[in-house]
Amino acid sequence: MRNTIGKSITLTLYGESHGSSIGAVLDGFAAGIRVDEDFVRHQLSLRRPAGDISTTRVESDPFVIESGVFGGFTTGTPICIRIPNSDTSSIDYEPRAARPGHADFAAFCKYHGFEDYRGGGHFSGRLTAAIVAAGAIVLAALAQKGVYVSTHIAEIAGVKDRAFADYQEDIAILKDMSFPVLDRAQGEKMKEKIRSAKAESDSVGGILESVVLGLPVGVGEPAFDSLESSIAHALFSIPAVKGVEFGNGFALAAMRGSESNDAMYNENGTVKLKSGHMGGIFGGISVGAPITVRTAVKPTPTIAREQQTVSLPSLENTTLAAKGRHDPCIVHRAAVVADSMIALTVADLLVLQNGTDWMKA
Repeated sequence: MRNTIGKSITLTLYGESHGSSIGAVLDGFAAGIRVDEDFVRHQLSLRRPAGDISTTRVESDPFVIESGVFGGFTTGTPICIRIPNSDTSSIDYEPRAARPGHADFAAFCKYHGFEDYRGGGHFSGRLTAAIVAAGAIVLAALAQKGVYVSTHIAEIAGVKDRAFADYQEDIAILKDMSFPVLDRAQGEKMKEKIRSAKAESDSVGGILESVVLGLPVGVGEPAFDSLESSIAHALFSIPAVKGVEFGNGFALAAMRGSESNDAMYNENGTVKLKSGHMGGIFGGISVGAPITVRTAVKPTPTIAREQQTVSLPSLENTTLAAKGRHDPCIVHRAAVVADSMIALTVADLLVLQNGTDWMKA
């Protein structure tokens, strides 16, 4: 099982949904970078369930930084963050049946039945809390260097938010929102779609749109470590993500080159783009423009509606109407996770290019 991502700055996840704790080890950070635990708490609060559109399992996430931070600053050694689990209900996962669309069957086959299946075990979205805690440290360090990452809900169940306009103003609007939308009226319509699905024992998915602002020219490699492939690798590591596109993405296939090419111009010695069809990336490398990426999040697979499946370990045909506490939609909770994974990737590439001490303010 591979649980580590990154080359210079690495993130390793550990734990299971219903185990004693989950956590992350963040390695490769230079010494002397300030760590604001209040900001970590704030970021974790954005991932937490929110009212009747989320699961009733609410973990308070009282994280503990076990190592790597002393006196409010990184020491240069691995940063270990542990988050205890408390609000579990393992009985809801007995008897065992593979939830359609979930990792249950694949995990059973890969790990020969020895996996911790309670709440999805290591495959659970619960582990994204550890990603967010580690990501908060990275996001704050990047902000000190003038690099910002932000995400809004572009769409849920066919209801669309407005697109980014003024990036700096929009990032300021989104920074404290647990349901991050730029048009609040559209956000309320999205919530109604979620409530409607929940009332029908069903779930809905959606699309996140993220931007990286302030990334300098030249980040990324032309082939296997392109900026797109690195960010996509990170985003596909988030449970429930099934699609990633940059700029206009798949819509580019229906355009002509004269439409899709981003015209360039020189403004006081700085080359700028007149459009962002390519998402701010040419040849796998940043060009100094905003990086834009959209992430498709599938509907939550665990639903109370009866579905055909197989029992485990017998593989006999059966039906399942899932019990327990589950989100009718996870899109809004995934936004801060996307921020964290993008930030980790960008920081890793920047440190690979500029050296570990570049992260110091």
